[in-house]
Amino acid sequence: MRLVTYIIRRLLLMIPTLLGVSILVFIISLAFTPEQRAALYVTSPKGAARIYEIIEKYGLNRPPHEQYITWLSNVLQGNLGYSKSLNIPVARAFAELWPVSLEITLYAAPFIVLVGIKLGKISAIHRDKLPDHISRVLAIIGWSLPIFWSAIILLAVFYGALGIFPPGRLSPEAQAIVRSPGWVTYTGLYTIDALLNRNLFVFFDALRHLFLPVLNLVIVDNAIIMRVMRSSMLEELHKEYVIAARSKGVDEDVIINKHVTRNALIPVVTLAGILTAGLMTGLVITETVFELKGIGYWAAHAAEQLDIPSVLAFALFTGVIFVIANLIVDVLYAYIDPRVRLQ
Repeated sequence: MRLVTYIIRRLLLMIPTLLGVSILVFIISLAFTPEQRAALYVTSPKGAARIYEIIEKYGLNRPPHEQYITWLSNVLQGNLGYSKSLNIPVARAFAELWPVSLEITLYAAPFIVLVGIKLGKISAIHRDKLPDHISRVLAIIGWSLPIFWSAIILLAVFYGALGIFPPGRLSPEAQAIVRSPGWVTYTGLYTIDALLNRNLFVFFDALRHLFLPVLNLVIVDNAIIMRVMRSSMLEELHKEYVIAARSKGVDEDVIINKHVTRNALIPVVTLAGILTAGLMTGLVITETVFELKGIGYWAAHAAEQLDIPSVLAFALFTGVIFVIANLIVDVLYAYIDPRVRLQ
């Protein structure tokens, strides 16, 4: 019951946090002129001709606090404005492009977290031995590589030189199948939809196109998880409860897996949540380089074209993702360390 109470309390605390995020995003919009901000409420190309009517209607020349209430009301109703870069409403753009980014994230996040934890654990157990040296070299390489550089290198090697992992989301043959009348779209995620449509060709083709963008995200973020897990494990291994357990003859595997790893995960869980939410920023570069038209790709092109409604919507969405990620981290933290629930 204490955990349930803790979760309810954290959910309630999300409300003022989300309001704070919305205020910050709105403050960004105040940097633009009323004419530019009026685009937030334009939902069709014809509306652009009535820009001054929109300014008057939505009170964009009123005091900021009144403007914020009007803007927030529209956001809560799903009216995020009109995307000039895509010529469709922003809400519709999110619905169409979100599955692309979600699919990349669903494949990248587990590898980043689980592989990073495993490699960090192995590195700590075999400190200053060959596995540790290999892990540290990989971590240094991943940590020092800018994400745009690693993306270009991967694309040049695996597609430019070897021609095995192409950019884009599907091959022309797979796209023809997806666009055929017999194809049923369940989720918008091609790998899942392919399995539900019982089409292994599209499934493996989608995986082939996902390989490089997922690998690019894993290389960079995995290094951070690995180093933090290694340091945390080494710290735990030298604590008194471990020494006492060894002196009593407790099996080393039991000490490592049941006690040390659990305690070492506490700082890693916090970092993993931040990195997973931070994938949204990495997706901007990754989707652009690999020609995957998801939310990140759209945000980059919207910024180039000064598509203010789209940029603000992306900023708001990213902020919400971070808030939700922090909630999940807090719940996991409380599960791993029961002392948190008692505070």
